[in-house]
Amino acid sequence: MEHIGVIGSGTWGTAVAVLLANNGHQVTLWSAIPAEIEEIKTTRRHKNLPETVIPDSVVCTADLKKTAEGKDMLVMAVPSVFVRSTAARLRPYYKEGQVIVDLAKGIEEDTLKTMSQIILEEIPEATVAVLSGPSHAEEVSRGMPTTCVAGARKKAVAEYVQSAFMSPVFRVYTSPDVLGIEIGAALKNVVALAAGTADGLGCGDNTKAALITRGMAEISRLGTAMGGKYQTFTGLTGIGDLIVTCASMHSRNRRAGILIGKGHTMEEAMKEVQMVVEGVYSAKAALALSRKYNVPMPIVEQVNAVLFDGKPAREALDDLMLRDRRIENSDLPWEE
Repeated sequence: MEHIGVIGSGTWGTAVAVLLANNGHQVTLWSAIPAEIEEIKTTRRHKNLPETVIPDSVVCTADLKKTAEGKDMLVMAVPSVFVRSTAARLRPYYKEGQVIVDLAKGIEEDTLKTMSQIILEEIPEATVAVLSGPSHAEEVSRGMPTTCVAGARKKAVAEYVQSAFMSPVFRVYTSPDVLGIEIGAALKNVVALAAGTADGLGCGDNTKAALITRGMAEISRLGTAMGGKYQTFTGLTGIGDLIVTCASMHSRNRRAGILIGKGHTMEEAMKEVQMVVEGVYSAKAALALSRKYNVPMPIVEQVNAVLFDGKPAREALDDLMLRDRRIENSDLPWEE
């Protein structure tokens, strides 16, 4: 049995707390909002996961010190925009040897850093791992079969995370490609906004398949240019996570995109979804990275134009379809 602090009581943090408690670990669940954690403590439910009962063994608290002290593992489950500030708050309570597992998916807009890089900036002595993959909280919390990847630079750390999370309904693989995992996790949210926007415009399955496929081409080009491994983008944290985020109504990014496709502004869509839409925060960073590494990313460009420049969604889709002719894969030879 491990002693684990889950930092963040959103749907994903709560689902993970339930999973870890059911695996036999002693779990403490933290929220920065006292009223939110008090409601969870009293009802043993999260308002956005109404079918899931939180085990009585899960300790609920708004005390970050209590959440961190004496723990073997700390799971960072706050939205990406709050990772830096939360890590800074955590630093006084972190003890060397504790493994911090980041669940947040995003790129910091100002610095273009991944979540694990941010945590290490704020807590330089930390041992950091990531857990990512096609894993909607709504399904994980109900025990539906799910697979993810635990990424860490050291094999022993990845295997430690794997052993803590692994269960009959939650299969975990390991990988040393932390950067590739994080790039795939962050950028798939941007493509999911595009896929949702196409749905809102009334497009069909053909359009969605095209956006998923060409979106993955953009993500893998950028990811490998940054140092990630191509195999990562063909796996669970690449194409796997992209498929589920673009196709499922559990996806807040897709839902926001649908609203944008129907004519809502970005601000209106985020307000109606009522949860953090990570793709909105990652879109500008993705565009900046594409320019920094000189990697063409036309879908990312059009998403930014719709979100921040007021470009009509239908016009953005038309511009994608009317781009200059291209060869799909320049590495394949032609017959002479």
